[in-house]
Amino acid sequence: MAVIAIQIAVIISNDSGTADKVMSVELKKIVPWGRSMQEYELMFRLSASDLRRRILGCGDGPASFNAGMTQRGVSVVSCDPIYAFSPAQIREQFEAGIEPIMSQVRAHPQNYVWSYHRNADDLLRNRETVMRAFISDYPAGLAQGRYVPAGLPKLPFASDTFDLAVCSHLLFLYSEMLSLEFHLQSILELCRVAIELRIFPITGLDCEPSPYLAPLEKELCRLGLRVDIVKVDYQLQRNGDRMMKISK
Repeated sequence: MAVIAIQIAVIISNDSGTADKVMSVELKKIVPWGRSMQEYELMFRLSASDLRRRILGCGDGPASFNAGMTQRGVSVVSCDPIYAFSPAQIREQFEAGIEPIMSQVRAHPQNYVWSYHRNADDLLRNRETVMRAFISDYPAGLAQGRYVPAGLPKLPFASDTFDLAVCSHLLFLYSEMLSLEFHLQSILELCRVAIELRIFPITGLDCEPSPYLAPLEKELCRLGLRVDIVKVDYQLQRNGDRMMKISK
């Protein structure tokens, strides 16, 4: 699979083969790990006026954001490479990742803030609920064009198709895996297809602010975009309570 909107972590090794940095979770492959509609509302500070806009969720993976918003009459399109797979394949990968993720979440409590989720068991229950909601909506959503199999840095949408794009747990989170150039091109592409972009979180897998924040903000401002760092009322990762907001 391509990189999708999930929360994992890896061990980064140096040239000698020894580990330089241990992240919060180590996995051998990428697995689906989606978030709920309510989490999206908090992560991106979605207001009532935002929900009257045309919204793109980029890298949504098996989130229930699209399903929940569609039930409320909100216009949402989600795009992710994972949408090339069947419901059974997505569910299988989710189930295969539960033990590797959760065993290491429990092993590194210092990297998590239990506010929205009460504890590791509650986190898993919430993720399973999200997966069920996604799977029940996914076939109809595919048929209706609400789930589009596509990924950054090139999207199959015309310029200004959307009023607002949100990108959850992809950009910045994978700073160890995705280059500065990938981030820049992806952000510019999202700003091409949407009038406003919000990215959450702005920390890497090590729970520290991404090293790309300063150079990207400088370059985006040079290109005439407005960049704001905004505190939000959601947190799971240590230091992970801020989003980047980019406006044309």
